[in-house]
Amino acid sequence: MSVERWFLLACVVLAGLLWMRWEGRPVEHGPGVLAPAAPEQTRAGNDEFRNGDFILTRRAHFDIHARVLSHKRYYTDSGAGLSSLDLALGWGPMSDQAVLDQLEISQSGRWYHLRWGDPPPIPERVIMGHSGNMHIIPANDEVAGALDGLRDGQLLRLQGYLVDARNEQGFTWKTSLSRDDTGGGSCELFYVEQAFLQ
Repeated sequence: MSVERWFLLACVVLAGLLWMRWEGRPVEHGPGVLAPAAPEQTRAGNDEFRNGDFILTRRAHFDIHARVLSHKRYYTDSGAGLSSLDLALGWGPMSDQAVLDQLEISQSGRWYHLRWGDPPPIPERVIMGHSGNMHIIPANDEVAGALDGLRDGQLLRLQGYLVDARNEQGFTWKTSLSRDDTGGGSCELFYVEQAFLQ
């Protein structure tokens, strides 16, 4: 291959990478609460249904309107066959850019990490009570497709069920049913039946 063709190929690849970075850039907002309502949760009947190799138990119907604080894909851990996408979501004061500008937000190892200065922009209990890390199980290809192009900062509404999961190999994964818990077991395992992105 000639030098000119190599150069052209390199330019095309670089342009593609830059486009992907541009397309995935965070959505910017001015100050103000963008998702004021708390998530709505009502009891479900604990009925079971199969999702691929997993048996899911509906624990609660869940409806959330929130801002995407961060998102991360997982491909190799023990839960990736069920849920490959984690969303860190914020509502109320945790959807306000003025608050979020004073926080460092990241995700790793299925955890949602927050750092702030001293003092925090709002009380720590408010930060933790108005945000959550959710392990997403798309109910169908339409939901999965809607979430594929997700960008940090986007507003979304998700509806479905908080579920517990298990498989025949002894794997278990339980959902949190509280917005006030922290630490191990505090993430929601969310079977999403409808996804609306703004």
